[in-house]
Amino acid sequence: MKVLYAIQATGNGHISRAQELIPLLQKNIDLDILVSGTAADIALDYPIKYRFHGLSFVFGKHGGIHLWQTIKGLNFKQFISDVRELSLDEYDIVINDFEPVSAWACLLKKKYAISLSHQASLLYPSVPKPHKKAFFSRLILKYYAPTSKTYGFHFKKYHSDIHLPVIKKQIRFAVPKKLGFYVVYLPAFSEQRIIEVLGAFPETKWMVFSKHRKTAYKIENIHINPIDELRFNKKLIHCNGVICGAGFETPAEALYLRKKLLVVPMKNQYEQLCNAEALKEIGVKVLYEFNPSIVKHLEKWMVVKNKVKVSYSGSGQIVLNQIFIDYIKRRHKTQIQNTFENAI
Repeated sequence: MKVLYAIQATGNGHISRAQELIPLLQKNIDLDILVSGTAADIALDYPIKYRFHGLSFVFGKHGGIHLWQTIKGLNFKQFISDVRELSLDEYDIVINDFEPVSAWACLLKKKYAISLSHQASLLYPSVPKPHKKAFFSRLILKYYAPTSKTYGFHFKKYHSDIHLPVIKKQIRFAVPKKLGFYVVYLPAFSEQRIIEVLGAFPETKWMVFSKHRKTAYKIENIHINPIDELRFNKKLIHCNGVICGAGFETPAEALYLRKKLLVVPMKNQYEQLCNAEALKEIGVKVLYEFNPSIVKHLEKWMVVKNKVKVSYSGSGQIVLNQIFIDYIKRRHKTQIQNTFENAI
C-alpha cells in the first residue's frame, strides 16, 4: 500500500504529532510525506517529498492573528497551481493533518482522503463549542482541508471516531518534577505584554518561550527564551505549572504530566475558543485576556492545588489501526458493489 501523509506546518502541534505517527506508518506501508505552511518552529526528522507554501496565518503580538501580515503572506495563485500539479496517481489513500494543498487536490482528482487531525474533531456536534455562533469560522474549519472521512483528536472521546491525544515519547517516558518555576508560551502576545503581567510576581521564576525571539535574555526573575524543542520539553517536564494558548498539543502534554494549566485562547481563533470550552469542562482555568487586569486571577490560580487528572495512555497505533481497518472494509464493500453492478 502506498500512502501520502500530508502535514500542516502552521504551528508546532501538527509536526510534533507527525513525529510519533510516521514511524508507526512506516512499519507496514510505503510512505511519502508532504508538508505545507510557514509558521512551525520545529523541524520534521523525516525526508519530505513535497513541500508547499500552503495557506498559513501569522501570529500577532496582541493576542490574536496578525491579519495584515497573514493576508500579505497568502498566495492563492501559487496555491491553485500546487493543487493542480500535485500528482496523486501512485497513492492508495492520502492521510491529511489539516493540510489544504493535498486536500483540495484529492477533491479535484477524486482521490480518497482521510482527515487525521485535532481540527477534524471540531466538526462533530458532540464537541464543546463557544456560545457565539461563528458561521464564517466554521466554514473555514470545514472547507480549509476537506476530506472524504474524518478522524479527530481531542481532550476527551466525544465520538467513536475521536481519539485521545498522541503524546510524544519525550513526554511519555519522562519523570516529571516540580522545580519551582512556571513555563509560559503565548505566541500571540508580545514579550513586553508578557513581562508586564509577570512582573507583578517578583518572587516567582518564569520561563517564557517566545516566537518573536532569536536569542535568550533575562529581566530579573523572567527568563525569555527562543523556541527550542528540547529545552521547552525539559522545562515543561520540571515546571510547577504552564500558561499557554488554547492550542492542542501543549495543553495535552501539560495535562499528561499533571501540571497545573492555565490557557489564554487567541482572539477570534475559533479552534482555540472551542478548545477553551473543552478545557473548562475538565476543570482547566481559562482567561480571555492577558494584561495587568488578570493579575488577581493569575495569583489565585498559582496558589490553588491542581485537581485536573486525565489518562492519555494510548498511542497513535490505535487510531491508525482503525483507519486502515475502516479503509479495507470500505474497499471490500466497493469491490462487491462494482461486481454486482457489472453483473447487472
